[in-house]
Amino acid sequence: MAERGAHALSLPDDWPAHPDPILALNRMGSFDWDLDSGLFSMDAQAHEIFDITPAEYDGHPESLAPRIPGGEGQRLDALVARAMKDGRENYGTYIRLRRRDGSLGWVYTQGYIRRDDTGRPRRIIGIIRDATDELNDSAGLQERAARDAARREQTNVVQAATAALAHAHTVQDVIDVVKDTPGLALLGSTSLVLGLVEAGRIRLVAEGPEGSSVPGTRVTRIDEPYPMSEAVRTLSPRFIESPEDFADRYPILWPHITGLNITSAAYLPLIAQARPIGGMGLLYSGRHGFSPEERNVLVALGSSIAQSLQRAMFYEQEKDLAQGLQQAMLPRTIPSVPGADVAVRYRSGYAGGSLGRDIGGDWYDLIPLPGGRVGAVIGDVQGHDTHAAAVMGQLRIVLRAYAAEGHAPATVMARASVFLHELDTDRFATCLYAEADLSTGVVQVVRAGHIDPLVRLDDGSCRRVSVDGGLPLGLSAEFGSLEYPVCAMELDPGQALVLCTDGLVEQPGADLDDGMRTLVESIAAGPAEVRDLADRLIEIADARGGDDDVALLVLRRRALTERQPLGRLQQHVPPGDPEALTQARHLIRAAVRSWGARERSEEIELVADELITNVLMHTEGAAVVTLRVLSGTDRRLRVEVEDSSSALPRRREPGEQGVSGRGLLLVDRLTDVWGVEARGGGKCMWCEFVVPERD
Repeated sequence: MAERGAHALSLPDDWPAHPDPILALNRMGSFDWDLDSGLFSMDAQAHEIFDITPAEYDGHPESLAPRIPGGEGQRLDALVARAMKDGRENYGTYIRLRRRDGSLGWVYTQGYIRRDDTGRPRRIIGIIRDATDELNDSAGLQERAARDAARREQTNVVQAATAALAHAHTVQDVIDVVKDTPGLALLGSTSLVLGLVEAGRIRLVAEGPEGSSVPGTRVTRIDEPYPMSEAVRTLSPRFIESPEDFADRYPILWPHITGLNITSAAYLPLIAQARPIGGMGLLYSGRHGFSPEERNVLVALGSSIAQSLQRAMFYEQEKDLAQGLQQAMLPRTIPSVPGADVAVRYRSGYAGGSLGRDIGGDWYDLIPLPGGRVGAVIGDVQGHDTHAAAVMGQLRIVLRAYAAEGHAPATVMARASVFLHELDTDRFATCLYAEADLSTGVVQVVRAGHIDPLVRLDDGSCRRVSVDGGLPLGLSAEFGSLEYPVCAMELDPGQALVLCTDGLVEQPGADLDDGMRTLVESIAAGPAEVRDLADRLIEIADARGGDDDVALLVLRRRALTERQPLGRLQQHVPPGDPEALTQARHLIRAAVRSWGARERSEEIELVADELITNVLMHTEGAAVVTLRVLSGTDRRLRVEVEDSSSALPRRREPGEQGVSGRGLLLVDRLTDVWGVEARGGGKCMWCEFVVPERD
């Protein structure tokens, strides 16, 4: 019992307090405890409750020790001491009572603490009543407590599951929540199975622990005699109260799960928008039956899971649709380019898991061009929706068409801007177009509001290439500013050109220059192989997250093993100067023979003469003829004849006299490959001849 205070010389004038008759009528006893003297006075009803006679009680609390088990006395003593120390006015508790015959009962005691003017506790007056009948059914009390605890646990599971499901975006996310979330594993059951409805069948998509499903039931028909099928078919839960109930109602299934020691089960239909989308089975060990409250909790749990599953299924359908559209707009394959290693990657802005359309306007493209050249494109249409993707697809096609027609890079960009401006859209686009001659390493770069390109050097370092640019596509045409400056740079063997959209650069809380510096460091620290480097950069973007999509193109020029220029001749042939034409013929003949192509010298001379003559006859300007030898898998001699006319040559049938119309027929017959491309305001006719290697 509580520690007694110091003895006083006299007791309070009103001690002990006279019991209220009403207390006796309600079979309650009273006590008055003087803390100074330590005397503990009880009335007759209190003596009866403690089953002790006045002769056996000496007025001190210690005399009650035979009636109060030791642990209970210590607990009561601590409770009273804490109440006095905390300054409380009262306390109350149930304590165990050992009667004279050794039987145990319950007593409820409540005390009121009286203090003096200084706040010191001086006296406790209280009541005592027999609480045995109130708490007699300990087994029932424990059962009720256990049920309450189980109900609270299930309610907590529902609340926690609902909170966790709020962050589930995909069907797999939902499965992971019900299976593996800490504190929610299997939603409090011993075993769990989850199935989705597909074309009149139920396909199990989750089980826990592994091996909980019955062999042969991974895909079942809705009309089969299984509890999950019944729940889905009738849109009503199936509660199985006992093993006997399970065996009686589902004799086909029960023999296969006897090893799981199942004592009860709940099979819930997963219903969304009044139609079943799946079913869930919760199997329990050591538990029998379900109260109405527990059934309501489980039904609420099934409803929450069903809503999350439907949201996840809608999200995945929209994601698949958006990704399919995105992939259809991007190049299906990237052509192999002699003399270069190329890697391309695309990362959607929602790959990190946020909700929304998995689509955007970023794109890349690689365009093989005549003469060992290649065009690399990177761009970003404003917006993140299907409209942005549709505009991107059209813009990619026209850029490829303009480049393939042979237009100069600045012209390609200007025409693409006009196209976008005339398109029925209010979107604009940033873009960068780089045309690389892989035989010489010369790269012409045009930038329309896009971020600068980067170059990884052969020693592993990386630098940003500052390129003067024009307005984004669409805006430059709207404001009549179609002049795009061209930046020429050299890409040495082993060096890589890195083009990307701003999704790879922009970081929360950092400006663009900081992002570019970080990207430069990442490229320098990355692997040398272009595919590994591209993968590494996308991994960095995934780790950082973000809502913007990313397009990436890495082009590395190979070592000088393909199409090297081994010799070069260039001659200017003005109009109206026969001597210049004659001199050009002699120079061509000499160069071809000196380069070891004597066997085809007549063919080369004839074609070159035809191309030069055609320029002098049909244009008002000079012809610039260039000859060079390229090596690689085969050795070729390339002839280029440039003029200032933008009119493209066209094949005609020879006239009746056979004087004209044979030029392109002759070129096509004698050369191995030929073509025409735009050069600034003019054009260039080119052709190539396979020639033998020199001895």
